[in-house]
Amino acid sequence: MSPKKTKQKTTKPVKRTKKEESYTAKDIYVLKGLEPIRRRPGMYIGSTGPEGLHHLIWECVDNSLDEAIAGYCKNIEVHLLSENKVKTIDDGRGIPVEKHPQTKKSALETVMTTLHAGAKFGGKAYQIAGGLHGVGVSVVCALSQNLKAEVCRKEVRYTQEYSRGKTKTKVNKAGKCKKSGTTITFEPDPEIFKNINFDLKRVLNHLRQQAYLTPGVKISVHDQRSSPFLVYNFYFEGGLRSYIRYLVNETETHHDNIFYGRGEKEGILVEVALQYAKEMEAFEESFANNIYTGEGGTHLTGFRTALTRTLNDYARKNDFLKEKEENFSGNDVREGLVAAISVKLKDPQFEGQTKAKLGNSEARTITDSICSETLTDFLEKNPHDAKAIIENCLLASKARKAAKAARTTVLRKGILEGLTLPGKLADCSSRSPEESELYIVEGDSAGGSSKMARDRRTQAILPLKGKILNVERKRLSKILSSEEIKSLIIALGTAIAEDFNINKLRYHRIIIMTDADVDGAHIRTLLLTLFFRYFREIIEKGYLYIAQPPLYKIQSGKRKEYAYTEADKEEILSSFKKEKTVGQGIQRYKGLGEMNSQELWQTTMDPENRTLLNVRVEDAKTADHIFDTLMGKEVLPRKKFIQAYAKKVKNLDI
Repeated sequence: MSPKKTKQKTTKPVKRTKKEESYTAKDIYVLKGLEPIRRRPGMYIGSTGPEGLHHLIWECVDNSLDEAIAGYCKNIEVHLLSENKVKTIDDGRGIPVEKHPQTKKSALETVMTTLHAGAKFGGKAYQIAGGLHGVGVSVVCALSQNLKAEVCRKEVRYTQEYSRGKTKTKVNKAGKCKKSGTTITFEPDPEIFKNINFDLKRVLNHLRQQAYLTPGVKISVHDQRSSPFLVYNFYFEGGLRSYIRYLVNETETHHDNIFYGRGEKEGILVEVALQYAKEMEAFEESFANNIYTGEGGTHLTGFRTALTRTLNDYARKNDFLKEKEENFSGNDVREGLVAAISVKLKDPQFEGQTKAKLGNSEARTITDSICSETLTDFLEKNPHDAKAIIENCLLASKARKAAKAARTTVLRKGILEGLTLPGKLADCSSRSPEESELYIVEGDSAGGSSKMARDRRTQAILPLKGKILNVERKRLSKILSSEEIKSLIIALGTAIAEDFNINKLRYHRIIIMTDADVDGAHIRTLLLTLFFRYFREIIEKGYLYIAQPPLYKIQSGKRKEYAYTEADKEEILSSFKKEKTVGQGIQRYKGLGEMNSQELWQTTMDPENRTLLNVRVEDAKTADHIFDTLMGKEVLPRKKFIQAYAKKVKNLDI
């Protein structure tokens, strides 16, 4: 029986008739107060998913950190409370409560309920601050169904309550207090956030990072959602040096001394720390006024420029690079690099409210200058470290040239063979990437079944023989010697590494389909490692999926059901018992090849019935660490991981 063809719906063009439509002054809407934030929350916090939800905490903490950077705060607390509430506490100066001359409201109410209101736009209250748009805490107010602000100033405690950006109570005196500071308790609005669940691990990772960036300030996290309460304290004196030590962790390094450079020019303070680990990947984190700039910016560009130029200058000056040899590339000097760059400046220019990228042009030249001066001094004073760093760059340069030759061979093969793609690839007839799918399947048996089962117009099949090379800790020249990986690269059409081009991707659904056993799980992990290391943009675009074939076929008489989980199996068996059917048969699928083409189509490949898991990378740093641990050369970290999580493993054979 041939696989079911999906019907293509056609849309008739809509006839448009001219008619008079009113467009007058009454059609212009003016949103008051914080209503713009509630109408378009994504513009202010990035999304209404987990990232945006946790961004509410970051906004409150950023205000406390601004007080710490200014020298007025030594302790910051974050309490995760029951009923989805969060409380942040600091011992800073406290938000002013006196009447504001422009709004005629208290300064506290003005800050909480007015866009673009804050002490960061002028005056001398904050010389350096993470806030830019003055919407930080007002965003939290707008997107919380309830928020309470408590301020201690001059031994008096003041309180005010708000709901969805609107004031509920006046500023009230609520007694005396010995210390100054601000406490914000908020409850995210379920009308905005559909899934309100604060992730302790995410909170700890972010606040640990902030503690490293603000040496001498204690940050505490209190998880009071279960008994017993959990308390985590972060306090570091070493700043970025300590942070690099934490990032490197147990990874072997090329040199002992961590480089740390610090300098200030034209009112911009620059700090940088780095160490080279025995890895292929680079890991860089950049910050502006303690705000993590995940997309980098001018300060990161300045650092990279300085690093490449300084190491090339040192290598030439000390005869590591001969006269006719080409300079190190940016990728050469970044192989194995673990670095943190932090700048503090008075008027940061971020791109977007979530502050993912710094745009100040002056930050580039000043970061470049300070990094170059301090790194040159470090190399001269630490010749053993300098030699180890340069030798690592030389090795990376040599590997890059070998990889370039290998890439050229692969690309030439693809070009010479023209449209004759790998022989094992059963391509689809459609040439539209938007509707085309590539199934990467395990072995010839599964490949045969899936080729028979597929919709030939939109579904392509690429069988892989055995387990592909583990690309973790392998150089590209070695990776490109693998026939299976070369076939995959040519099938995808994107090329790889420096030649990678996402716009040439031939399929917008790439589906990993392996057997539901230990070997299948291993092959899936090897493929995920390959995509994460060399085709990450495919994951970031949402093009990578994992197929979910059934684990069991349960049959009784003429009725048969497929179970995709153990829970499904129990539910189906229970329903059979209620119907008092007899002669039940249970088949455990260990391999895709055990299913005939009709079963494979119905359960795993039919777009109307199948279940696909979309592969996402929410935390690149954590994912990077897990791949290092599980797929790298070092045995000890993997052993510790297995020991730590062994008791939590379920369905090991799935």
